[in-house]
Amino acid sequence: MTVILWDHPLSPYAQKVKIALREKDVAFETRVPGGIGVGGAAGDFIAASPRAEVPALEHDGAAIFDSTIILEYIEDTWPTPPLLPARAIDRARARMIEDVVDTHLEAVNWGLSELRHFRRASGELGETLTARAIEQVRGYFAWAERTLGDGAWFNGDTFGWGDLSVIPYVNGSVGHGISPMPGSRLGQWLARANARPSVARTMEEAMQIASAGGMGDVAALLEQGLFKREYRDHRLEWMIKSGGLEVVSQGIARGNIRFSPDLR
Repeated sequence: MTVILWDHPLSPYAQKVKIALREKDVAFETRVPGGIGVGGAAGDFIAASPRAEVPALEHDGAAIFDSTIILEYIEDTWPTPPLLPARAIDRARARMIEDVVDTHLEAVNWGLSELRHFRRASGELGETLTARAIEQVRGYFAWAERTLGDGAWFNGDTFGWGDLSVIPYVNGSVGHGISPMPGSRLGQWLARANARPSVARTMEEAMQIASAGGMGDVAALLEQGLFKREYRDHRLEWMIKSGGLEVVSQGIARGNIRFSPDLR
């Protein structure tokens, strides 16, 4: 049965799922949901993903949402080649690495997008939030360098779950002009990971969207209330703790931020 992945090429959560499917040579069809940018997603996508978030996977009559749960499903359904290490402690380590980048580094990259592409703040507030974000990314890079240690891969002896979880976010930071230090272990890992066909193809899809202008002048659409950015969990925490409570208040007042929809 055809594997359908609800996707947006710029979503790091969807990127890691596509890398996993490609590492296992699983053919899949992608669909980009309509209405997601204005908080109006509906139909088959909402049935598959009640939080109206990509990715969501449809296979064999079932729908799975949340990128981590999807990775678990992929590993259970197509176990060869394995993306998790053999030892329980190493498997836990890979999952913990995923959790850190999913809930910490993603939020900083997202915050930088809010500032640079959606122009949420300018002047002193914008400068403060940007400086804080750059400092935080550097901190996460230092953490990643220590976590990688002397090994070639975050996953252990071979590329796997730990690596495909990290690569979308480090590439995202690079896209914001924040790269690992030249000659660093993290920088060398980044080059190795990006050279893998599964990663290269996934990143190429993202670059095609970005170079084509992405979604156009998203800041203007945001100002008109025609685009709503999702603020929840770690993203909301990042904006508030970094000094952007004013951004959240303005977004709520202007109706251009959204939270998870109520289930009905």
